[in-house]
Amino acid sequence: MNYTLDELTTQVRRDILRMVHKVNSGHPGGSLGCTEFLVALYCKIMNRKDNFEMNGKDEDIFFLSNGHISPVLYSVLARTGYFPVDELNTFRVLNSRLQGHPTTHEGLPGVRIASGSLGQGLSVAIGAAEAKKLNKDKNLIYSLHGDGELQEGQNWEAIMYASAKKIDNLIATVDLNGKQIDGSTDDVLPMGSIKTKFEAFDWQVIEIENGNNIEDVLKGMEKAKSMTGKGKPICVLLKTMMGNGVDFMMHTHAWHGKAPNDEQLKSALSQNKETIGDY
Repeated sequence: MNYTLDELTTQVRRDILRMVHKVNSGHPGGSLGCTEFLVALYCKIMNRKDNFEMNGKDEDIFFLSNGHISPVLYSVLARTGYFPVDELNTFRVLNSRLQGHPTTHEGLPGVRIASGSLGQGLSVAIGAAEAKKLNKDKNLIYSLHGDGELQEGQNWEAIMYASAKKIDNLIATVDLNGKQIDGSTDDVLPMGSIKTKFEAFDWQVIEIENGNNIEDVLKGMEKAKSMTGKGKPICVLLKTMMGNGVDFMMHTHAWHGKAPNDEQLKSALSQNKETIGDY
């Protein structure tokens, strides 16, 4: 890799903005907030094979549960070699492999489940983690979830199951940005202390106070890895800023699912100068 993680993060942010702007559709807010996490995960944290295999045997697997933030996933996958970077031009285009929410029927490398129907990803991740245990595969399962997504009841059945069955090869990360499509999570449906809730369900919990600092993310995720194999599932609470890196998209839920116009795109890109090369 001939560039730094910070340079890649900036380029991924540019990709997100340009993809969503081109088709006037998509979810930039959460994508921008999780950019550092996905870059750290794919570049440094996960044990990945060079060639994608659907079964994920003998490598770590990642599941994106909050599938609406597909722009960040697609950019990171392309920038780390899963498919050509110029395919990002096809985001949300009819019959493209890069649909608004990840799908599997077109065989996009890096995508193992269709996601975006919120609340289901943790159940899938737990199943994959159990499969690895049955196959004596020592690699790990990673998943990412929105904080608003935890309002879906299926999550809590899965959370209860994971601890009861000692699913200790799973690291589930929750994006704590405090925002969802209709407002702040506290206004829509207050959830109290998510940390206390996971601990009450007998999970190990760590907190990354600045999920938009790549070094903090790396340290936090390495700590999470060191906690695996000890009889309990691990939850990482990742505190991020929705719309991070673009001043007018931050501190609001308004950009959860809204595309920037031409003038707004120009402003946003001026705050994230090209580093590796646009597609």
